[in-house]
Amino acid sequence: MNDALLRVQHPIPAAAGIGLRAPHMAQVLAERPPVPWFEVHSENYFCAGGAAHAALERIRRDYPLSLHGVGLSLGSADALDRAHLTTLRRLVERYQPALVSDHICWGTIGAVHLNDLLPLPCTTEALELMVSRVQQVQDALGREFLVENVSSYLSFRDAEMPESTFVAELVRRSGCGLLLDVNNVYVNSVNHGFDPSSYLRAMPHGSVREIHLAGFTRKEHLPVPLLIDSHSRPVADAVWSLYEEALALCGPQPTLIEWDQDIPGLEVLLAEAGRAEERMHACRTAFA
Repeated sequence: MNDALLRVQHPIPAAAGIGLRAPHMAQVLAERPPVPWFEVHSENYFCAGGAAHAALERIRRDYPLSLHGVGLSLGSADALDRAHLTTLRRLVERYQPALVSDHICWGTIGAVHLNDLLPLPCTTEALELMVSRVQQVQDALGREFLVENVSSYLSFRDAEMPESTFVAELVRRSGCGLLLDVNNVYVNSVNHGFDPSSYLRAMPHGSVREIHLAGFTRKEHLPVPLLIDSHSRPVADAVWSLYEEALALCGPQPTLIEWDQDIPGLEVLLAEAGRAEERMHACRTAFA
């Protein structure tokens, strides 16, 4: 990638992009579909070279890019993984993405990686740790970093504040941006019995830089409702309605369609992105 390209920031527009996954890479390279931007998982590109980088460099020339991580384990009791952070910094320098993000979670302890985005207890101690970690990441990257609210399937008896307060305070105190996953808000509202609209109203709306939408799986024949953030199907009607509420509060924002299991043809993701675009257009019209 040449130096002139590296200097171009390619800001991501307030439009609907899709997660770029391996099954669609060849089609995207061949057809150059009219997608406003792509997001990729950072750790998939932690190797130094190879075919994956060659393809992403070609795509990066024509499309804005967001790097979305799953492995920083920001909330772990272990020290921040400096080797992981250094590799991320080099990837950011290489591709100059418009947005860089990871999750409000932990997934590593005692050098054992659990391969999951595990929720944090909403306590003052956990909040202070997360604020420190996010500030360390922003200092290392030399830029704004986004944190995403995660789905969860249990609650902590010793929680000292609602999840929405924890997320809002983390963003406010660390000075980072927010990647607002609307599907996760809805999933958690069903799993834990809170009002998703109140959650959205509690968010720092001026700090929202990106929104995620995805499909969930409903577990049947259980004594209590349970939704799983599976990223395996179209966005549910209830999540579309909540997305409209988010747009009314935050205004149109870069919105990503996530689909990571049972991945369909590219046309299905483009159609989902089109549904998000329709709602953003309606929001712009309402505020015109």
